[in-house]
Amino acid sequence: MKKKNNFSNKIPKLESSEDSTPSIVGMRLNKYVAHCGICSRRQAGELVKKGEIVVNEVVEINPAYQVQEGDVIKYKGKIIVTETKKVYILMNKPKDVITTVKDDRGRKTVMDIVGTKVKERIYPVGRLDRDTTGLLLLTNDGDLATKLAHPKHVVKKVYQVILDKPVKREDLQKIRNGIELEEGVAIVDGIDYVKNAGRNEIGIELHLGWNRVIRRLFEHVGYKVIRLDRTYFAGLTKKDLPRGRFRFLADREVIMLKHFI
Repeated sequence: MKKKNNFSNKIPKLESSEDSTPSIVGMRLNKYVAHCGICSRRQAGELVKKGEIVVNEVVEINPAYQVQEGDVIKYKGKIIVTETKKVYILMNKPKDVITTVKDDRGRKTVMDIVGTKVKERIYPVGRLDRDTTGLLLLTNDGDLATKLAHPKHVVKKVYQVILDKPVKREDLQKIRNGIELEEGVAIVDGIDYVKNAGRNEIGIELHLGWNRVIRRLFEHVGYKVIRLDRTYFAGLTKKDLPRGRFRFLADREVIMLKHFI
């Protein structure tokens, strides 16, 4: 599958990857929680609405509450404060690992791979299924995580798919035309056979974040996904990043992410 590169090699120097701590006075509560490195801003809003955030010993369920100087804000009984250092990690996620901070069933998570090598509280941006491998970004930058995960920013993702049998051209065309799923019509940005590979290996580009969307697309036209690997995410690739390993993003990569979303 031919991959288009929409990014210029000349990346402008916009800002450093280590942002200074933003002023918290007047900051919305959901934004404050996100800046504490717990989750994205959207997820933070849900935490507030569910009554899981306490401000000055009182449960606050309004995400728009404006934080004031001296407010003591808690999550799960512990005081939370905004992170002073932003951390950006790229992981090549292996199979049978859960994309979450914690798993109640004791299964291995992406945080187990990071271990104690990162002291800041980071979390994954978006989600890869347990059986899906490939690129995953982890950060404590709530604003960036929210933008990367939101469909309106059309963040490019490319996957390599191995199916249980050769795929017919007409079935590829059906997927190109759009498949009706529960959430609506699923439109891919590109799909084709992988060059110099078997007809059961497909490259697919999309920006949808629907649950198990690629697996469902192929199931709809009569195929079972045997292997699914994310090879490209928002300008980042797996180059020199073995399966099950992670690395910190370079400053220029962070600038690229912030500039192009």
